[in-house]
This record gives sequence, structure tokens and C-alpha cells, in this order.
Amino acid sequence: MPIQLLPISLANQIAAGEVIERPASVVKELIENSLDAGADQLIIDIEKGGRRRIRIRDNGAGIVKDELALALARHATSKIRSLADLEAIQSLGFRGEALASISSVARLTLTSKPAAQAQAWRAWVEGRDMSAELAPASHPDGTTVDVEDLFFNTPARRKFLRTDKTEFTHIDDLLKRIALSRYDVRIVLNHNQKTVRNYPAVTHADALQRIAKVIGSSFTAHASFIEAEHLGVRLWGWVVAAEQCRHQGDAQYFYVNGRMMRDRMLNHAIRQAYGDSLNDDRSATFVLYLELPPQDVDVNVHPAKHEVRFHHARQIHDFVLQTVREGLRTQHNVSAAHHYQAAPESLRQQVAELQPRSNSPLPGLQPAKHGVPTESSHPISPPMATREATDEARVITVLAGRFALIKEQAHEVGGVESLALLNLQAVEQQANAVKWQQQFQVGLAGQPLLIPVKLTNPELVERIEKIESSRLAQLGILLAQEGRYWQVKQVPSALRHSDVSKSLETVIEMLEQNVEPPLEFWQWFARLQLNQFYSQVQAEHWWQVWQQQLSSSRAYTLAVDLPELPESLR
Repeated sequence: MPIQLLPISLANQIAAGEVIERPASVVKELIENSLDAGADQLIIDIEKGGRRRIRIRDNGAGIVKDELALALARHATSKIRSLADLEAIQSLGFRGEALASISSVARLTLTSKPAAQAQAWRAWVEGRDMSAELAPASHPDGTTVDVEDLFFNTPARRKFLRTDKTEFTHIDDLLKRIALSRYDVRIVLNHNQKTVRNYPAVTHADALQRIAKVIGSSFTAHASFIEAEHLGVRLWGWVVAAEQCRHQGDAQYFYVNGRMMRDRMLNHAIRQAYGDSLNDDRSATFVLYLELPPQDVDVNVHPAKHEVRFHHARQIHDFVLQTVREGLRTQHNVSAAHHYQAAPESLRQQVAELQPRSNSPLPGLQPAKHGVPTESSHPISPPMATREATDEARVITVLAGRFALIKEQAHEVGGVESLALLNLQAVEQQANAVKWQQQFQVGLAGQPLLIPVKLTNPELVERIEKIESSRLAQLGILLAQEGRYWQVKQVPSALRHSDVSKSLETVIEMLEQNVEPPLEFWQWFARLQLNQFYSQVQAEHWWQVWQQQLSSSRAYTLAVDLPELPESLR
């Protein structure tokens, strides 16, 4: 949408006062603007802790020449148009005050070039009373905001700035929070011409790489993945067991619809989830993401946008409390690093320790000397394929985060106990594939993307234009043409946390070759949304699903010889 002045009636509804307290406040506002513009690369240059210079360069959508001066005016924004927009905010910024507030206390230069515009243009102002001046410039697609001599015209506020080191530490801490909110964005932070942080972009599946780089490997070594969804509200992320929590609260990251939060109600729910297990000398340690419909949360509460107001606060509090409590209760000391990769040797050792308790070897494994299982020639072996499931079969525990250890009393072999491993990801994938395939008949529900994905591959765009929009809509995908480019506005939940551009290529290829998506497509579709770590309760659920729906299918059940698993089941 173009930048335009908000009506007075709407501007008055906004929690007023864009407060620029320190250099970190400037960095926060400018980065949020870059992310809202669709940037996936940010380069932040800081000099003297930010008091001398703050320059942020992005590769976002850019600002057209005719809107550069308007962008520096108060209550001028492209993100909301009406009170309805204000009540369902999906962007990080929305007030239209940031650039105006910054330019009133600094020398600001705004340089931008949209992809559809041949020439870049620059606007600059100095202080609150100067009108913007424009001139042509040389600049790649995207925007650079250069802020120099912060508080040069308000010496009283400049006097309250701390040392350069302290101010830069605030900026560094802010960048860590932003880096954990958007794994897909490359962030480089330079201070006094020296690179201090470099966070490469990663996919959602590789989130732990970004987390380890931001918080440290000590967090990922002890954190466990949790996930739950109820009535359209989803909580997922990582929590650390009480005995491994840090002694100070420097690893407490909570995000609501991608927005970093320090909300007292949410912090209370998490602290309650730990209960008495957390000693006074330790602080809750977590990285958590709460997703809910934007109309159910009001972010227009605090000028700094650190707090929100939930329309169903009590339900949200209890949902967070119960989900975190369950996640902490069912931890099995599986390191977070193993949630995203198989751990065959560790798994075999755990099975070997349990094996002597059973009179029958695990299917797919044969006894070896000294009681250590060896590899079988049948890497995938269904435990119930040759006998009926019984009420005595139950889940003992979860191994390596994604294999349920099943203990069963088999009547037809004289009541001898046997053990088997159930590949929970394989069961979830197959069950969800069938579910998605059935839902497709009536059309999949799409979810709006916080930031639309711009498609820059001309070949892909050409192929998309040959596909009927109704076929994409049936998959829950909504695209819109913006100038010369197409943007992905909405996708089904399974694609939301994937690389949308790459996933769309797979979808288009499937539609080109098939009238209706085959089962193989839905298996791929379901794999994008698989859990990476399963609690005891989840394992029992998928064990029931296997017994009721999949027990006759060898292809999606048990796996013991992990290194030889088919790629589709990994």
C-alpha cells in the first residue's frame, strides 16, 4: 500500500508518543520498518555506540520518490488505513511516527529505490523544523536510513546517554531478540567499522543453528522442543529443565505473532509452569513463540510495543502455563541438538539397556554378543503386522525424541513380552497426509503471511500465470500481483514456516503434472509440519493412530536401523 497521512480520527486512536530514548530505540524502529518492507538482509552500521551514527541498509520493497518526503511526516504510514486495520495489526510497525520522531532529534538521510523505479532518490532533514529535501542518488533495490549526531539539538537528552559500550550493548541485545524472531533474515552488525555479529539466514528446520549462534550452545544442549495448538492458538519453541536453567534471566525470549514481548502475564504463566522446581538462584530459560489470530490481540497498548492485551487473557495464560508445564514434565534429557537429527548410536545403547528386561528381541534387531543389538537386514519392521494389537501394548518412553518404545504382551506366543520401536514422525506424516488429502476436497484454509513473500524468479512467475487461481486457492494459497512482481499473501499452515518460494515451486510442479494432488504430494506436504520432538502424551496419541489406521501398512511404521531409513521417512 502507498504511504499516506492517517485521518485525525484514526491517529487519535493510536497509543501516542513514539519515544526515542536511546540509540537502541532508533535501531528497533528502523529494523521493524525494514522487516515490514519484506527485507531478508539487514546490515547495521553503528559508530560510537550509536550517538555518532546509525545506518541500516536493507533489500526490502523500497519507497517511491513521491512518498519519500511523506514518509518523514508524523502519522504517515502504508500499514493501516482504518480502525479495522488497527484492531488486527499484522505488521511490526503501524503508527507512522518513527521516522518523524527520529528526524526531529538527529540528522537523517533516507535513500531508497523500489525495484520498479529506475533511479534511487534521497531525502534528508536536520532537526524538527526542517522540511525534507530530495536529490537523485545511487543505491541498489531497497532502503538505507542514515541517522547521524543523535540528540544534536537536544543536549539535555544527549547528556543522559551512557557510555558508548553500554549503549552498544543495548543495541546488541536488541539484535539478538530480532535475530530469534526471523530466522530467514540475514543480519550483520558492525561497530566502528568492525563486524561484531553475523547471523546467516537459516530455514525453520535449522532454527537451532540460529539459536545457538545467538544464545550459545549451552542453551541448545539442554533445551527441549515443545508444541501445542488449541482453538487456533499455537505455542511452540524450546524450554530448559529447571536444573539446567541459567542463574540470570538473560535467555528469556517470548514472541507473540513474531513480535518480541516482555509481557508480565506471559512471564507469570511460564514461572508458574516451573512451579517449585525452579530454585531462587535460577531463572526460567526459554525461547517461545505464540501465534494467534491478530484480531485476538491488541498491540496498540504501549508506545514501545513491548506489551500486548489479549482479548481472552485468562485462556491464553492457562494455555501457556499448561503447555510449558507439560513440556517440562515430559522431558527425557534429550538434547535439543538431537531433535533435528537421528542419533542411532545413542538410540541403540538405550535399547540395549532395556533389552534384557524382555524375553524376546526387538523386531528388526538380533541379539549380539554381550547383549548389544546388531543391525538386521530388515531396517523397517512392523511389530503388529503378524499379530493383532492388544490392550496390553503400551508406550514405555520416547527415545531420541521421536521413537516410541512399545511394550506388548503377545498372547499367541505364550504371553511373552516383546519390545518394538514406533517411528512417530512416519506415523504423523502418513496420518496427516491422508487428512490433508481429504480436506482438499472442500478446500484448504489459508493463513495470511505476516510479510508477503515476493517472487523474483521470472520462470516461476511465468509458470504460475498458467495455473488457474482457483486451483491454488483450493490449496489455501493466495497470490497478488504488485507491479512487475507477484507476492504470496497467504499459504496453508503446513507451508507457513517453510521456504515459501521453494515450496511453491514444488506445488506448481505438482499442479502442472496432475489434475488432483497424488498421495505422494500430501506426504511431502505433511512432512513440512512434522514435530521434531514428541512428549509422552503425543507418543501415546500417535500410537493409537497407528493401531487404528496404519497397523496394516509396513511402509510407515517401525524403524530400528536408523542410518538406512528411506529419505522420505527421515
